This record gives sequence, C-alpha cells and structure tokens, in this order.
Amino acid sequence: MVIAICLWNRSFPGAERPDRVYRMKPRQPVSCRTAMLAAATCAVAALSCAPAAAEALLVIEADTGKVLHADHATTPWYPASITKIMTAYVALRAVKEGRMTLESLLKVSANAAAMPPTKMGFPPGTTVTLENALKMLMVKSANDIAVVVAEGVGGSVEGFSDLMNSNARRIGMTQSSFVNPHGLPADQQITSARDMAMLARTVLREFPEYNYFWSLPGIRLGKRIYRNHNNLMGRYEGTDGMKTGFICASGFNVVATATRNGKRLIAVVLGSPSPAVRAVKAAQLFERGFAVRPLSWLTPGLGQVDALQPTNIDPPNLRDTMCGKGRRRPPSEEAENDPLSDVAADSPYAVFLSTLRGSGNAAAGSLLTDVRLGEPVRVYTGPPNAPSEVAPAEAKTKGKSKVAKAKKSGESKATAKANTDQPNVAGSPTLAHSSASTQVTTDAARAPEAKKKAAKKAAPKDAKKDAAKDTQATANATGKAKPAAKKSEPPAKQ
Repeated sequence: MVIAICLWNRSFPGAERPDRVYRMKPRQPVSCRTAMLAAATCAVAALSCAPAAAEALLVIEADTGKVLHADHATTPWYPASITKIMTAYVALRAVKEGRMTLESLLKVSANAAAMPPTKMGFPPGTTVTLENALKMLMVKSANDIAVVVAEGVGGSVEGFSDLMNSNARRIGMTQSSFVNPHGLPADQQITSARDMAMLARTVLREFPEYNYFWSLPGIRLGKRIYRNHNNLMGRYEGTDGMKTGFICASGFNVVATATRNGKRLIAVVLGSPSPAVRAVKAAQLFERGFAVRPLSWLTPGLGQVDALQPTNIDPPNLRDTMCGKGRRRPPSEEAENDPLSDVAADSPYAVFLSTLRGSGNAAAGSLLTDVRLGEPVRVYTGPPNAPSEVAPAEAKTKGKSKVAKAKKSGESKATAKANTDQPNVAGSPTLAHSSASTQVTTDAARAPEAKKKAAKKAAPKDAKKDAAKDTQATANATGKAKPAAKKSEPPAKQ
C-alpha cells in the first residue's frame, strides 16, 4: 500500500494536496469471475515472488509449440520423478523399434529391490511385463520399477541413462542430463521447464496410441489400490495427463496436459511448496491458456518453446525450504496424495480453489475439490498366462501381525487338539489357515453331541426308574406264582 501511494504521488505531483479533487471516469463493469480470478492471481503472485526463481512456470500449445506463458522456464531444475516420463518414452521407443513388446517379461534385480521409496516392494526374482511396469511407474511412481525397466531395456542403469541422454539430444532438450531412470537426488540429474514441455509434446505426438499411460486414475494389485498422485486428475476440467515428482532439492513438480474444445495445452510447474499449491499453479496456467483474448494480437508473442534461450546458472536447491526444520511435517513423494484441504482457509490459494470454476459449467462446483477419478486398472506380476496378484504391501501387513497371530495360535492349537478327539462331521467347513483336521464347530455338529450329553445326564434317573419298575414287576410276578402253586397241589396228592 505504501508503495502504491508513493507511485501515485510521483506520477501525479500535488496529489497529496487536499485542495485538489480527482474524479475517476465511470468504466464498464467487470464480471465477478474476472475480478475474483484477478484477485486470487495477484495474491498468489505476491506469495511466490520472494526469492528469485522460486518456481518455474510454463504453458504451451501441444500442437504448435507456441508459448502462452513463461516464468523461469529455462532455469535449470532438478526433475525428481518427472524423469519417469523420459523413462517411459525410451521404453516405448524400444517397443516401436521392435526391440521389445509390451508383453516382454522384466525381472526385479537385487539392485532394483534395494531402491528407496516410493516403490512397489517386489522381492528379487519377481517378473513383470513391460506394460504392467509402465502402469506402476506412472501411477505409483515406483523407483524400483524404474530400475527394472532400465535394466530390461538398456541392460543396466548406465546403459539406459545413455539412451535417455541420446533421446534428449535428438528431441532438442539442450538443458537436460540424466544419470538415473527414477529422478532420485543426483547433482547431474538436471532439466528445465522448457525441456520437459518439449519432451511431453514429443511423447504426445509420437505415441498417441499410448495416451492411456499418462491418464491412469489408479492401479489395483490384488486387494491393494494405488491412486494417481496428480491432484489435477478428476479435479480440473479437461486434465488428461501426465506425471508428478518431488525431492527436497526440487520441490513439488508436475508436467500436466489438459484439453478443451479440441485445444490441448501442456503445463509445467517446478518447485511448488506443496501438492495443493502445485495443482493451483497448474490450473492457473491452464486457465490462462484456455482464456479467449480478443486483443491478444496487440501483445507481443513469446515465440516457440524450442526457441526459448537457456539460462546458464546452477539449479536452485530448495532443500532447506522444503525439508528444513521450519516445515510442519517433512514432505515426501507419498505426500503427493495430500488432500487439497491442507491449504489454509485464509490462504490466497484457498481463495483460488473456492472461486475458480470450469468454463463449461459454472454450477458444477469448485474446480479442484470434487474428485471424479475412474476405476483403478488391474495390474499383476508374472506372465499374462500365469498372473499373480499378491501385493507386497499385503505381505508386509501380515508380517506386522505376527504377535496377534502368535496369541491366536495357542487358541487354535487347543481347539485343534480338542477336535482331533472328535470324529469329523461330514459337511462341516474347515478353516482356510489351519490344518484339514481343524474344523469349524457349527450348530449342526453340536446337535448330536448335545443329545449324547443330555442322554448321559438323564441315564441315572432313567435307570432308577427302570430298576423300580423291574422290582415291582418281579414282586407282582412272585405274588401271582404262589397262588398258582397252591392250587396245583391237590391234584398232586391225588
């Protein structure tokens, strides 16, 4: 405010004098949507303008490569997991050239299994098809699967890195250097918003038949479901790809695509402080690109993406900012699933989230709040003719409950011992986790036992009654027999 007053006084001398009154001419009313978007954009820009190159932003037209907005687009940056777009591209090139197929089996090596999270966690020796590996790579962002793909396609991580760099040079990514297929921290792993936009444009142009890899809502392995980390998916109208990434040195990155009315845009955001802010920044870029500007021909164009001049500086390291002691909680790539509600209610980002609406239906609600993701896609390990759908996470969960199982084992052993003394009842179900001799006691199985016990309890009483009846019957029979004998005596005498 002070700066605005100073600028006013310097532009209009004497404006500070109270004896002069300046009247503003009436202007055309501004729509509510435009005013709120302008306010939110100014507020967000005010938050992000502290250090130089705090974020790199770029949006281009996918078909033409025309730059619609660029901010630090040629500043070198650590790519993090958006590296995996290049990993998938090199693998698909191998398929296109006939060196591999999507059904080719790849084996998990000890090197791949030793990768840090995020990972699928398959043990060494596990096999997975290239197609399933790419799905896990793009949705789960699994570092171990990135190594599996690299070793399967390039023979080794080093050999695959050479393929990545040769393809980068062919595309024109003059600021990019790759030393691994996953994007984990490495000083030589560098790219820029310009280069990543060029890579995304090349992928879309060369492999339109594989667009589904970039827009998977999630994957399902057995009972385990993994959702896509891209917060724009299902939240911003028209979003149809691509990949997110995070390491402490880079901040939260995203390469995203969106299509409206036949117009496809590519947005790149590097260095955001959180997944939610990253989504807001990307949505802002898309809004800017899709907006209709009748007088745009009056402003000078920014040219083509490949014509942007590289900046010869070192990439900024955001480790202290992203993972320093001042953070409320340490971020991680798993944090990419953080809900957008993590944004403070009084933040300008929250204002943007609550006011920005899609161009198609203003009554549809806030743009980045209602998740409309589709069903997760099934993945598996092993060959297609003998798939296995056991998720490593399920095995780990079972391992954590060993104590609970140990407690239950005593009860199960006692039950099994008791049941071995009893004959197996035909038709009674057996427990899936126990031996065949251990059976579930049902009401039908209890019925004969209950009758036997009741019969044993009732036996003494019935025996006494029967004994009394027998005694009485014997006494009656004896009494009747004596008179009969007396009557027969006279004939004997005769």
